[in-house]
Amino acid sequence: MSVADPESDGSATAEAVPAPSRRTFIATATAVSGAVVAGGLATAPAALGGTEAVAAEGPPASTVSLTINGVRHTVTVDNRVSLLDLLREHLDLTGSKKGCNAGACGACTVLVDGHRVNSCLTLAVRLDDAEVTTIEGLADGDHLHPLQQAFIDQDAYQCGFCTSGQIMSGVGCIKEGHTRTPDEIREWMSGNLCRCGCYVKIVRAVEQAAG
Repeated sequence: MSVADPESDGSATAEAVPAPSRRTFIATATAVSGAVVAGGLATAPAALGGTEAVAAEGPPASTVSLTINGVRHTVTVDNRVSLLDLLREHLDLTGSKKGCNAGACGACTVLVDGHRVNSCLTLAVRLDDAEVTTIEGLADGDHLHPLQQAFIDQDAYQCGFCTSGQIMSGVGCIKEGHTRTPDEIREWMSGNLCRCGCYVKIVRAVEQAAG
């Protein structure tokens, strides 16, 4: 490359600098953009006329008071928390099992004001002043509920995962008066699945307790 003679009157121009090759341009652009990402990301929004991000607020929560197995509880929970998660994660009542978590298996069945519900589909915040009974509150001290005893007598369980939900649903079924025939029991207990296939003995247990 040649430059203008310093002795000249300035009319001579420097020889044009050749344009960088495509490879040189890409390499240079990559290096520059990398430096911006590494060192300038925090200030980029300001440079673009943006404002500083504000930390997101926490999820909405509510305070709910309910009676569980005869004990009054007042708790503040995320509005999205299910009754099942309230029982298991907040109150350490783990007898109600989380099976499908979609209301299809019945392993989480509890009684709310005497009625059977799938606790995985029931929002805790909707149960203010409600009375909830779980498998932990079914027995009277060391004296088992008749259906709990019937499950033992009839050997109506195998792995035991669905048993608490089966028993709670059976208690509801008996209270509702749907135990006149084995077929009626099967129909009204059909929302509770047993992966071990103990259905015949479960029906017998419900019959025994109802009788």
